[in-house]
Amino acid sequence: MGVLNVTPDSFSDGGHFIERDSALAQVRLMVEQGATIIDIGGESTRPGAEPVSIKTEIDRVVPIIEALQASPDTFSGMAISIDTSKPEVMAAALAAGASMINDVQALSVPGALEVAVNSDVPICLMHAMRLPRTMQSNPHYADVVVEVVTFLEERIAACVAAGIDRERLIIDPGFGFGKNLQHNLQLAQNLDRFSTLNLPVLVGVSRKSMFGAILDVEVDERLYGSLAMTALLLDKGASIVRTHDVAATRDVMKVVLAMTTTAR
Repeated sequence: MGVLNVTPDSFSDGGHFIERDSALAQVRLMVEQGATIIDIGGESTRPGAEPVSIKTEIDRVVPIIEALQASPDTFSGMAISIDTSKPEVMAAALAAGASMINDVQALSVPGALEVAVNSDVPICLMHAMRLPRTMQSNPHYADVVVEVVTFLEERIAACVAAGIDRERLIIDPGFGFGKNLQHNLQLAQNLDRFSTLNLPVLVGVSRKSMFGAILDVEVDERLYGSLAMTALLLDKGASIVRTHDVAATRDVMKVVLAMTTTAR
């Protein structure tokens, strides 16, 4: 899953792909490098980020989705994921041609479940403690792994009760979303425990601040740390990797897959 943030303030690539032509060029590059899902976001979810209006978010993402849909020869076989928690944005993106919902609030915003029920697309449910503006303000857990697994169990049950086929669901433990370094490391070390939920696991650790803390490097120097963590998470059961660095991540995935296939 390649990341495309059409925002001015995302932590890694904010402001790089606001213009239509640069956004489409980046999607083309990521697809050539091996991405099969493009995750398009119009509102930053970095720690401390301010929310944007529904109209602003729609105006950022829908023209990009429409442009991708207008070039089926170039982007055939690629899934378009909408990274949003707002039901209005979900609906607009799906109408424009998006084929997946990636929600950091796990369809908890009023109206989001209804939009999802009335679609037939895959949905990723992510755990986050609080909203981006405050989520990194001293997050606390008695047991982060148990609490995140329990939260996802509850959201899965809510989706199924609302009428969403369980086979449409994907789960994401939400690295960096209301977690400090130790919480992130505990989740990574115990990712295999999420297999009890019997759903594909999506992980997003690309360029996260935890690598800045571990390695004492800035955001543009976190590739190697991201790749090391990705390899470990794949070995512990991750199914989908969300990344800013598609080519390097693709190579890591191929090597891990080759090793695990040979071992079996």
